Amino acid sequence: MINLYNRVDVIIPAGRGPRVTTSRPSGRSSGTLGSMKLHVGCAMWSYAPWQGRWLPPSLPPRERLSAYASWCNAVEGNTTFYATPARDIVQSWAAQTDPDFRFILKLPKPITHERRLTDVDEPLRAFLSAIEPLGARAHTLWIQLPPSFSPGDLGTLTGFLHRLPREYRYGVEVRHRAFFEHPRSEHELEKALGDVDAEWVSFDTTVLFATPPSSDGEREAWRKKPHLPRRSRALTARPVVRYIGRDDIDRTVAGWQPWLDTVAGWLREGRSPTVFIHTPDNVDALELARRFHDDVRARVPEMAPLPEPIPAGPPTLF
Repeated sequence: MINLYNRVDVIIPAGRGPRVTTSRPSGRSSGTLGSMKLHVGCAMWSYAPWQGRWLPPSLPPRERLSAYASWCNAVEGNTTFYATPARDIVQSWAAQTDPDFRFILKLPKPITHERRLTDVDEPLRAFLSAIEPLGARAHTLWIQLPPSFSPGDLGTLTGFLHRLPREYRYGVEVRHRAFFEHPRSEHELEKALGDVDAEWVSFDTTVLFATPPSSDGEREAWRKKPHLPRRSRALTARPVVRYIGRDDIDRTVAGWQPWLDTVAGWLREGRSPTVFIHTPDNVDALELARRFHDDVRARVPEMAPLPEPIPAGPPTLF
């Protein structure tokens, strides 16, 4: 197959042809205030501490996503990093969500971490075939790279991006410090992403590392999460932000204040951002994601509120 943008071979999922177009779609809204919409979400849609607190208790597996989707209009697809889902499972995800719901799906570990984007046609084709039932709900395919993936590997990333089918959007998350500390490396990565209209996924851990951890969850997050500078520049019309706070709600809310003006500005520019709210234990993440949406809406009142979520339990008389 031929990539209509770059005139090189392109990986096409089984049973699917390339999108026929002569220009890269901008993905932007019309720019009018009434069309602005912020998507918010969490790192997962099923989490035991949420059952009975935010979501109805004892939900069967094939109803948990629909319950979550009444709270948030986006979700990180972290499970796809560990295994490519069966197609019928993905069909159930589509059935439980509105067409406007956003999945930011992480590419499988064999592609990004084990083979490091080299010789990955078969696992990538299998993954793209599996997620096909989502259609436009597969909003961004998330290429999270290991910390050892350095500016010296940028040629491999560039070649990989140019071989991807253009009917999907892509976001790249890098964790090597040189991309954040060396202007030349930052510029070269931005150019590689810009050439294919891919986004640099921002993972903001600055609040997590601002002071020593004070809970078991925070100590575990300190061991596992990257300690990198905050990055808030969008490359495309569809920026993606991952923010992790603390297990203290007030500190989490205080820490996201810089993002409120950034996200409000993106919306006014006609961009369509997706923001994920994490905490080390994620117990309050559902409520916090909606609170972030409300805080942005306080700056952009023309933005529509999120719908009311389904109640966690039956109404009571008192």
